[in-house]
Amino acid sequence: MKSKIPILDLKEQTRAIDAEVLAAFQNVILGGMFIKGPEVKQFQEEFSAWVGASHAVGVANGTDALVLALRALDIGPGDEVVTTPFSFIATAECISLVGARPVFADIRPDTFNIDPARVAEKITPRTKAVIGVHLYGNPCDATALRALCDKHKIAFIEDCAQAAGASLGGRRVGSFGDFGCFSFFPSKNLGAFGDAGAVTAQREEHAVKIAVLADHGSRERYHHDHVGTNSRLDTLQAAVLRIKLPRVDGWNERRRAIAARYTKNLSGSGLITPYELPDYRHVYHQYTLRVPRYRDALHAALNSDGVTAVVYYPISLHLQKVYLPLACERGSFPSAETAQDEVLSLPMYPELSDAQVDHISELCIAHYRALQARGAGVAG
Repeated sequence: MKSKIPILDLKEQTRAIDAEVLAAFQNVILGGMFIKGPEVKQFQEEFSAWVGASHAVGVANGTDALVLALRALDIGPGDEVVTTPFSFIATAECISLVGARPVFADIRPDTFNIDPARVAEKITPRTKAVIGVHLYGNPCDATALRALCDKHKIAFIEDCAQAAGASLGGRRVGSFGDFGCFSFFPSKNLGAFGDAGAVTAQREEHAVKIAVLADHGSRERYHHDHVGTNSRLDTLQAAVLRIKLPRVDGWNERRRAIAARYTKNLSGSGLITPYELPDYRHVYHQYTLRVPRYRDALHAALNSDGVTAVVYYPISLHLQKVYLPLACERGSFPSAETAQDEVLSLPMYPELSDAQVDHISELCIAHYRALQARGAGVAG
């Protein structure tokens, strides 16, 4: 029976910290403050300092983080927000949820991230914000996007869901925008034991408004200034995140070492390995190849050999049924559409062994060469 290598395996990471987690849980349980316990405030302070932002507010999940950021800016019906068409649905969904209109701008083909030059073409008098995604853990050009937003006096929001610890010019993502929106879904580089998220902010009034909106629009119990929602980071999740936070940089370094090994092994294979711009620090939430031909066939071959490879994302947002009313037909964003047809992510987690990386690399090369030899009839 072939041994299986999953796309992600959290069991070993959890075993390494289980004693600390159980002790932290016991403290929370005995303290009895499951909502708004002291661990939440402690995590917010530690996380904002780690990111390099002035403030951080814990929320229930990464999607809420994005929605709350837009709501804190009073973005709604009649407004437009520019973002990437190549991302998880939450990046555009949050715009729709506040009643605004998503406007897509194409990506750079090398980094998979939104192209600031294409963003500039999409800004109109109705544009109120730009959401830049640090996709797969690779920082988008936050410096250029920040400058562009400042020029047009609009907000810049960072979607940092996949990029905790990534940096540009030595500065961590989440510290460039008016808001940085983080997901702590268990699979993330910094993951909780369930749903959790955070919003970072540089301005105190922004952080206060996020906290108020996330707690039913209330600053004081039973006094409600806004129509808010219930999106609080619970105390047990904050306790887990406090234990994991000091380890994230080490885990990210291991991810980078794994990525470097993959890249070295796959050099000359014809498979296109991830691109990292100078002075950018990719943290490899995913190690994502471009497979110029035979992507689907290579995907199937790897999975049949016990290697769980995944396509993130097979359908760009502008081609999703929900966004057909935007009238963005295939061909509207060629770089995103080429990416959706070529991307393939290999197993990536800090506990992956060098031997496993080598085995996966060997399978990739062997299958890809076999597919090339068989010809275009098997193209995926």
